Amino acid sequence: MRTARKGSMEMPAFVRQLVKETEKRVSSFFKGGGHGGAEHTDGEREEVIPSPYLDRPILDKLTEEGCSCWGLTYALCSMQGWRANMEDYHNCVPQLGTGLADWSFFAVFDGHAGNKVAQYVSQHLLDQVLATGGIGPEDHPDRVRGSFTDGFLHTDKHLLTAARREGWERGGTTVTSTLISPRYIYFANCGDSRAMLCQAGQVCFSTEDHKPYSPLERERIESAGGSVSLQRINGSLAVSRALGDFSYKGTVNRPPTQQMVSPEPEVCVVERSPGDEFLVLACDGVWDTVSNEELCAFIQSRLRVCTDLRDVCSQVIDLCLYKGSLDNISIILVCFPGAPQLSAEAIHQEAELEDLLESKVAEIYEELSTQGKEPDLFSVLTVLANIDVPGLPPGGGLQSKRNCIISAYYEKKEAHNPTTPNKHAPKIWSPQVHPVLHYLWRSSSSSTRRCYKILAQPWIACCTP
Repeated sequence: MRTARKGSMEMPAFVRQLVKETEKRVSSFFKGGGHGGAEHTDGEREEVIPSPYLDRPILDKLTEEGCSCWGLTYALCSMQGWRANMEDYHNCVPQLGTGLADWSFFAVFDGHAGNKVAQYVSQHLLDQVLATGGIGPEDHPDRVRGSFTDGFLHTDKHLLTAARREGWERGGTTVTSTLISPRYIYFANCGDSRAMLCQAGQVCFSTEDHKPYSPLERERIESAGGSVSLQRINGSLAVSRALGDFSYKGTVNRPPTQQMVSPEPEVCVVERSPGDEFLVLACDGVWDTVSNEELCAFIQSRLRVCTDLRDVCSQVIDLCLYKGSLDNISIILVCFPGAPQLSAEAIHQEAELEDLLESKVAEIYEELSTQGKEPDLFSVLTVLANIDVPGLPPGGGLQSKRNCIISAYYEKKEAHNPTTPNKHAPKIWSPQVHPVLHYLWRSSSSSTRRCYKILAQPWIACCTP
C-alpha cells in the first residue's frame, strides 16, 4: 500500500484514490458550463475510472532462492496482492561475471502507471552500471559510486528513447539495489523502495525514502516549476525520484538530476563486517506496514525456526498482507555467513506457542458457542486479539500467526460440527491419522507444520475474513 507520510500524518492509498476521484468530479463540475456537470447530454457518458484494487487479493507467490560461492544465500518472494496489476520486478545475481565472481547484485523495481518501465529497467540497469568501467577487482568506493550514478542516468536516457517509441511516457519505477563486494556493501536507492542491513539483531543501516515533501526534494521540485500538494508532485506522483516518469522531466535548461523527478540514485557505502547478519530489499508494500526495527526483529526470529529462506520471505509477505498492505509486495532476503542459525530452543518455543494458540482458539470457540450461535472466524480473531498471548514473534505479533489460528479454527469447527461424509467435500486432515505423520508433526518446525496443514487443506488458505 502506498502511503504518504509527513510527521505523524499518514494518508493511505485508498484515501488518496478517493481524493483523486473527488478532484476529478469537482473539475468536471466546473468544466461543465451551464450544465454544471449535473446533467449529461444524450451523447455523453460519465467517465468510468478503473479501480487500482481488486475485489479479492491474488495470493499466488513467486519464490526464488540461491547462493554464491563465498557463502551468501538469498531468497525472493513476491505477490500481486490487492493491486489490479503486478508491477514489481527484481534482479538476483549472486555472482557477477568474469573477474567479479565474488561480487553480488540484488535489486527490487517497483513500477507505477504500468509495468513496462520496471520490466525494462530490470533488464538493463546492471549492464549499464557495469558498462561504465568503474567496477573492478580493485573495489574503489568512489569509482563504484560514480558507476552507479552514471548507470542510472544512462538507463534513464535509453529508457526515454524506448518510452517514446512504445508509448510508456506515463510509466515509471523506483529502484532499490545493492552491490556486495568482498570489502563493501554498496546501496543505490532511487524512490521509496528501501534496503536495510542488520547486525547483531539491530538495524545498522537503511536507505532513505525519496518523497516529495522531504525538504531537499521539495526544493528541487519547486525550482523545476512543480509544486507539492497532497504530499505528491503536482498532486499526482507520490515519489520524487524514479526512472521514467518523463512527463515530470521536461523543464528546459535543467539537467536530469534537477528535474521535478530525478533519476539520480542516492549511493551509500557500508564496510563489511563479520557481524553482518542479513540485508533486506523490499518495495513500499512492505515498508508501509512494518518499520525497519519490526522487520529486523521478525526476520531474525524466523531464521531461528526456519531452514528455508523462501518460507521466511513468504511469512513476511503474509504479515504485510494481514497488516493491511494493499500494494504489490516484493522482498529479497540476503543472508551472510553470520546470519542467525536454527535453534532447537527456538523451535521448541515456537511449537509451544502454536499449541497455546490452538488451545486458545478452542477455548474461545467453546465460550462463544455457549451463547447459542456458531462462532465465525472474525469473532474468534477479535476475542483473541484482546488476549495477552506470550511468546509471539517479535515484530510480527498475532498477525504473523494468523495462518496457524485460521487452521486451528477450522479444525475446531469441524470437530464441533461434524458433517455428513461426502466424497466431494474437502477432508479435514489431522497428523494423528497415521503414527509416522504424527511423529513428523510433533518434531517439525512451526513453518513445516503449517505447510502440512495447508498442503493437506488448500481451501483453508483462502478462508480469511
